[in-house]
Amino acid sequence: MTTDAMADVFEEHRPVLLGVAYRMLGRVADAEDVVQDAWLRWSGGDRSGVREPRGYLVRITTRLALDRLRRIKARGETYVGPWLPEPYPTDFGDTAPDAAERAVLADSVSLAVLVVLESLSPLERAVFVLREAFGYPYADIAAMLDRGEPAVRQLAGRARRHVEERRPRYEVDPVRRRDLTERFLAAAAGGDLAAMMDLLAPDVRLVGDSGGKSRAPLRVLHSADKVGRFLHGTARKGVADLSFRFLELNGGPAVLVLSGDESDSVFQLDVADGRVRTVYVIRNPDKLRHLAAAR
Repeated sequence: MTTDAMADVFEEHRPVLLGVAYRMLGRVADAEDVVQDAWLRWSGGDRSGVREPRGYLVRITTRLALDRLRRIKARGETYVGPWLPEPYPTDFGDTAPDAAERAVLADSVSLAVLVVLESLSPLERAVFVLREAFGYPYADIAAMLDRGEPAVRQLAGRARRHVEERRPRYEVDPVRRRDLTERFLAAAAGGDLAAMMDLLAPDVRLVGDSGGKSRAPLRVLHSADKVGRFLHGTARKGVADLSFRFLELNGGPAVLVLSGDESDSVFQLDVADGRVRTVYVIRNPDKLRHLAAAR
């Protein structure tokens, strides 16, 4: 295989590889590093016995991501305040040929699910991602991870139960989520506390991620009163040279808040029964830099 042919094959599968690595790690830069390492192994290795390049590349990427995730867990990294994944621009393109598969991919990359995945063991997370997000058969996952199929089935069942027990329920219809997001943004930007409160569920939560590097609550806020008043107060303080951009992030509509040319924050809502159930606010500047290319 020529160098150009190798590169073409790899680029064809890059979106899937990045999707696997990001779901495994929740960090865009780490996922990109893993995919780059996978390319080096693909381009420099012996491929004479490779009959199915996609499966081979997913196997390499999964193992590299698993090794990195284990190192992160072993370091026991501390984080200031609530942690959220880096917002991830999603355009599933040819990786999801039908609406049902797109819905599965969107759900598996949602902030709500990725937060729950952080509590799984690295191996459980790998199995969950490969099985639930990408639909790989248990036998293939077992081969990728050098585990027996019964052990993989057990890991998958345990991970699935854990996620189902802890994941919040929300509306996945992107049109309805976009509509409510626009109404919520208009109320917040206009300082209309009453209109904002009408959109919030009584038990709404606000999860703010600043990493201690910008202003955001250091604990999750609970109740419409606390969330509404916090957002109203934040809007009154204002942002210099404020503007907004709608993006699709983590499988759903989100708002990128800009201060001039700089990314200030990302807002995303989880919605159910016509009300906002969770407000995610990401203000850690380290998690926003990569969004410049997505505007």
